[in-house]
Amino acid sequence: MEVKDILRNLREKNRLTQEEMAQKVHVTRQAVSRWETGETQPNPDMLKVLSREFNVSINTILGSPRTLFCQCCGMPLSEDSLISREPDGTFNEDYCTWCYSSGAFTYKTMNALLDYLVDHIPNPENRSAEERRNYFVSQLSQLKHWK
Repeated sequence: MEVKDILRNLREKNRLTQEEMAQKVHVTRQAVSRWETGETQPNPDMLKVLSREFNVSINTILGSPRTLFCQCCGMPLSEDSLISREPDGTFNEDYCTWCYSSGAFTYKTMNALLDYLVDHIPNPENRSAEERRNYFVSQLSQLKHWK
């Protein structure tokens, strides 16, 4: 879906006219109309406003152009409900809700996360805890949070 269609769908899903949507995000009705026709797109600051107002990630507004992964644990962030939030309620598209919540990281060290993963991730191949830990280290060390 294109940005113009996503914005129109968000407006219609919330049962708003273009004028009402414009008032909510402090722009003119003409600006909303231009977004919905594809003539223009919201600027980065307006994308943040729209994200906050309609409770969707910027990635969703942009039609999910990139595949998001938690930069702490590596989990795919395939739905907005999996994406963490800052204390002000805005999305933090770098982390999942389990690794980062309300401005704080759940796992203070990589070892804390490794302990959790070794204890909770299924082990169908019956690898030793050390083998699994080494595997997780090799994967986690590629993520932004642990570099």
